[in-house]
Amino acid sequence: MSDTHRLVVAEYESAALGYDQLTDNDIRRLTLLQNQRRCTLTPTRTGWQFRPEGTVGVLNLDRVCLIITPKTAFTGRSLIQWLCYALQVPVPHESTIREWTVSADGFADLVAAALLAECHNLLRDGLRRDYIRADHVGPILRGRLDVAAQASRRFGQLDRLHMRTFDRDVDIWENQLCGHALRAAAATVADSHLARNLRSVAAEFPVTGSPSEAVRAHERARYTQLNQRYRGAHTWAALLLRGGGVADLLADCGSKAGSLLLDLPRLWETVVRRLCAESCPPEGILLAARGNDAITVRGDLTSTSRFRPDVLIRLGGPDAAVVPIDAKYKTYHTDRVSPSDIHQLLTYIAGYSPVSAPFAAIIYPQPGDHSRRVLRVANSDRRLGEIHVLGVCADATPAEAAGWLQDVYWNPLQNRYAPPDHVLSPH
Repeated sequence: MSDTHRLVVAEYESAALGYDQLTDNDIRRLTLLQNQRRCTLTPTRTGWQFRPEGTVGVLNLDRVCLIITPKTAFTGRSLIQWLCYALQVPVPHESTIREWTVSADGFADLVAAALLAECHNLLRDGLRRDYIRADHVGPILRGRLDVAAQASRRFGQLDRLHMRTFDRDVDIWENQLCGHALRAAAATVADSHLARNLRSVAAEFPVTGSPSEAVRAHERARYTQLNQRYRGAHTWAALLLRGGGVADLLADCGSKAGSLLLDLPRLWETVVRRLCAESCPPEGILLAARGNDAITVRGDLTSTSRFRPDVLIRLGGPDAAVVPIDAKYKTYHTDRVSPSDIHQLLTYIAGYSPVSAPFAAIIYPQPGDHSRRVLRVANSDRRLGEIHVLGVCADATPAEAAGWLQDVYWNPLQNRYAPPDHVLSPH
């Protein structure tokens, strides 16, 4: 990557690329991303205008490496923290990430460093071994005689025996996945010291087979007490080998080694679902807005469309208030809530909230402290609803963010709107 021209651009901002900087293959890949609404690529008089949409990371093209940085809220440290939280892997301790790269191009380095830390732990505790079948030819019988091979290849000869053995070895898919990912990470990162450490640790892991075979084994895997300690390393390894983030953004786009992109809106949706699950009162119930429960539009010129909030929470029993929550990866700490988002939340209020408690909430990330404001929507005769706009501090830990939501939002709503049997004592 050192010989490739590196261009840094923040998400939602534009960067100019000359005609000689993009090959036909690059244009094809960027067009595929544009079709997924992850970026826009616009021709200009001198070349192309590239603008990422809600996407960060490293996109390694044939002649240029695009470093896409978060524009708002997230720093390198907070991004890796929320990524761990969304993927449900242990959030690194401060002493672990103190030396991690958090510069402008540090996203790929952060993921590689997370993989390296997990693999160090695996080596410290000893790599897992399992019985592997192998075919051998030798003068002494070990394991089982392969009767079919012996009869067809050495009929009547007993000086050499075809046999099948089962020996314990580290060359199993759990270790192969880590080995392939460590080697791919060494070619991805910008920090030379980190790359050396990755190559050093990679030498301790087998790389039998192809990376795609290891990823497919990971997709079929079930974790037990025998391999549970590999889960964190495998999460980071699959992230690197697929070249995508929480939603595997580039899985179907033919990404090559060195690219690592993260879908931040999808990441924030996953974070908000988990935050709500951990912060709502014990009597709160998370509801799934699927199938018949979704808001459905029929009879239009196209097929049936559905509206689903990211989270639905019922505060108490079946007659209690229902709160639709929508995760928004937007700069609502400085910008007004858009009319389209207000209309969307009012639709959720009409579809899910009772008349006695017509409210919904937006949860977005913001730099600095947590914040809360309330939008009251009404005309001269009628109250249409309340939209609570909650800004979660991106630099806070997940536990602190969940505690703030519980204290400032869920407990007061529970006391105000839940049935008497479910009212909590004042916090």
